[in-house]
Amino acid sequence: MAQEVRVNPADVMPQVLGRYSPVVVDRGEGIYVWDIDGKRYADFTSGIGVVNTGHCHPRVVQAIQEQAAKIIHAQANIFAHEPMMQAAVELTATLPATLNQVYFTNSGAEAVESAVKLAKMATGRPAVIAFRGAFHGRTHGAMSVTSSRVKVRAHYEPLMPSVYHAPYPYVFRSPYKGRAEDADLAYFAELEQMFDQLVMPDDVAAILMESVIGEGGYIVPPARWVQNVRRLCDEHAILLVMDEIQSGMGRTGKMWGFEHYDAVPDIMVVAKGIASGMPVSAVVAGRQIMDKWAPGAHGGTYGGNAVGTAAAAATLRVIRDEGLVGNAASRGRQLRDGLLAIQADYPVIGDVRGLGLMLATEFVTPDGSPNPDAVRRVIESCFEENVLLLTCGTYDQAIRIVPPLVVDAGQIDEFLEVYRRAVAAL
Repeated sequence: MAQEVRVNPADVMPQVLGRYSPVVVDRGEGIYVWDIDGKRYADFTSGIGVVNTGHCHPRVVQAIQEQAAKIIHAQANIFAHEPMMQAAVELTATLPATLNQVYFTNSGAEAVESAVKLAKMATGRPAVIAFRGAFHGRTHGAMSVTSSRVKVRAHYEPLMPSVYHAPYPYVFRSPYKGRAEDADLAYFAELEQMFDQLVMPDDVAAILMESVIGEGGYIVPPARWVQNVRRLCDEHAILLVMDEIQSGMGRTGKMWGFEHYDAVPDIMVVAKGIASGMPVSAVVAGRQIMDKWAPGAHGGTYGGNAVGTAAAAATLRVIRDEGLVGNAASRGRQLRDGLLAIQADYPVIGDVRGLGLMLATEFVTPDGSPNPDAVRRVIESCFEENVLLLTCGTYDQAIRIVPPLVVDAGQIDEFLEVYRRAVAAL
């Protein structure tokens, strides 16, 4: 038997793959991963919100194994196949009746690009409004609508034209005077003002928004603001595109983030948690919109891959059968309460925010400015206790806490003890 040769990641992986930890992982199960030396870590990153069903859920693994033994690549323009159709059925069963057609793609960025193309085709209009602080991907069109931080866009100009960015309601750092609970009205007024200063509404194909800002800081908008955006779209025949890539699949304590706001999108994009780690994403819309795409107007070789969509169908069934949306809500309340208790003792945490198991703590200096140094130190302290965490926010001023949705009460308590020690050490 050949002797195993260990490779230094830096020798074969380019630096563009910035790494949040030095772990070389070997295997995973539930909320835990083990490195090649057998050390166990609690993964409170979920692979950036991907393994909502936990690492290597047995039912997802079985679906992948069984499908791989049947057929791996059944190109969607050539074959229809059961995994793709079953995944579409399971997905649309979780959605309002107006969202009933599914186009499968491979990544979140590709789904965003597809949704923008669909909106332009369906409306015959050229422009898109996105929001400051949003992250929609790193391909050329997706980064054109992204503004979470400049390094995503830097040195790639010119980007896609006719993209306009409005402010997203970051109430914790609202620049507006008056009552905090009315800040959303000022944010919305600035969005409306774009139609007076920058772009005519009948030139706008879509307003694209994350139902919860992800990479930009885990920012939850007020429901009234989302409803006003929905109304604005209706008034001007603009399509509302909701990016549920990080906030979907039960992450927020509801199946979809938009359910918190009583506002239904015209087009939805989903990725990350849809297939428990297989490269699957989707664009979902109503037939009236999807029918605007003529055959050949869009496509891809690997979209709707048989193994990937088998994993997606299994993932959706696990989330339903094992009550993971309800667990995200209850464990999210437990986690939030614990974080608020830590904040009460340590004002270096300026804000605790999020929904369900999509939570973040923003760290501040004594004058209230962003405090990325505190974030770095807390993440390092948690790593020393074998807990993995991620940053978010334009300045890395917040820590996102996103365990798999299978996490239990005891594991949340263990995490909170580690987190408290890390914050206290500041």
